[in-house]
Amino acid sequence: MKFPIRINFCVLIIVFLTVACSNGADNDGSEQSDINELETPDTITLSPEMAKGIQVEELDLSSLADKIQVPSQIKVDEQKLIRVGANVTGRIVEVTAKLGDNVDAGTTLASISSPELTKAQLAYLRAHSLTVLNERAAKRARLLLDADVIGTAELQRRQAELQVSRAELSAAEDQLRLLGVYKSAVNDLVKRGQILPSVAITASKSGTVIGRNVVAGQVVQPSDQLFKIADLSTVWAVGDVPEHIATNVEVDQHVEIQVPALGNVTLDGVIVYVSDTVNPLTRTVMVRTVVDNADRKLKPSMLTSMRITETPQEQLVIPESAIVREANEDYVYLDEGNYTYRRVPVDLAPEIGNLRPLISGLSVGQHIVVDGAFDIDNERRLVELE
Repeated sequence: MKFPIRINFCVLIIVFLTVACSNGADNDGSEQSDINELETPDTITLSPEMAKGIQVEELDLSSLADKIQVPSQIKVDEQKLIRVGANVTGRIVEVTAKLGDNVDAGTTLASISSPELTKAQLAYLRAHSLTVLNERAAKRARLLLDADVIGTAELQRRQAELQVSRAELSAAEDQLRLLGVYKSAVNDLVKRGQILPSVAITASKSGTVIGRNVVAGQVVQPSDQLFKIADLSTVWAVGDVPEHIATNVEVDQHVEIQVPALGNVTLDGVIVYVSDTVNPLTRTVMVRTVVDNADRKLKPSMLTSMRITETPQEQLVIPESAIVREANEDYVYLDEGNYTYRRVPVDLAPEIGNLRPLISGLSVGQHIVVDGAFDIDNERRLVELE
């Protein structure tokens, strides 16, 4: 009697375990199904009414040029800059030019007296007097030769002396010119027959006096720089481009120059010079452009910012309005047709204007949402919450 009872009891245990395992398996399947339902969908279908405001465009290559922004400053156009010094060692008698004066070519900036200048004037007066005497002697000798009073040799001797005296006079005049005594002053010296106490230091070109390093009574030498005169109608904008991107900068590239001191006024220009060397201290390459300054608002040493437009390149670009972000990732929505849109991740380069160059994730010919992407993404989130 006890043997059948044990068999029935074992059968019941087996049945109970089978049912329990079956229920456990059903529960696991149910939980996994719930997890799948909680996953974020990448595809969403909108109603025709909701899709009316969605704008789609086909991806295509575009010509895009990046802009390099570098620090820069305004400098004097060195091709229109002159440095004025004394032509002789001497003492400054008077200074007439002041900083900021606009001067014309030939304007007197200062006056200088010098023993060397006095000697040169005396040498010129002697040469001039001797030349006058020799001219008269040669003229008289010709008359005497015609009267058969002297021979031909005497005439030739006097003509030779005249030729030598004229050469000495020319050399003396050149010496005065080197010392700063020009034609008008030389004529005045001959007319009066008096040594000039001083000579003028004049401007060789027109411009604005931007530097003065001399005062009355100062002893100066020819190597001393007394005045700086510059034509400021045009100036240079000089920028420093980091060496690792300097290869992207070339002559004739367009450049925008922003001047904070003038309320961020933007000036247009082109690169006219790119240095062939790298500054070893700053590791930068100097670039330069010429800027019109007719109104004189740009001042030398004024700080500016230079934006250089690189050579355009063909590449895929996406407008900022097409991009949505989630968890620090960029996404766009592809148009799948029938009001269905699929979210895809993309890898993008830094912004250029309102466009982002595409590195990876899409290809030419695909249709993306360029207006309404945020509305689609909001609808996707609502579906996710449901």
